[in-house]
Amino acid sequence: MKSFTVAAVILALIATPTLAQGRRGGGGDDKKTEKKPQIDEKAYKAALDRIPEPKEKYDPWGVTKPAADPAKKPK
Repeated sequence: MKSFTVAAVILALIATPTLAQGRRGGGGDDKKTEKKPQIDEKAYKAALDRIPEPKEKYDPWGVTKPAADPAKKPK
């Protein structure tokens, strides 16, 4: 009888997370009431215009690849 009780408790503990994952609903109302921020296009364009242009083109792979004009090796 004691082993049956232990087995029932173990099954109940295993099944509890499964039941919790299967539940749906209840929390869907919060997403509908959220207000999205208004996008100000003029402010966005002004912020982009304030970014200075780089003097040199940035090459993220510049360290890993050889230079464009490597010194020619004599044969």
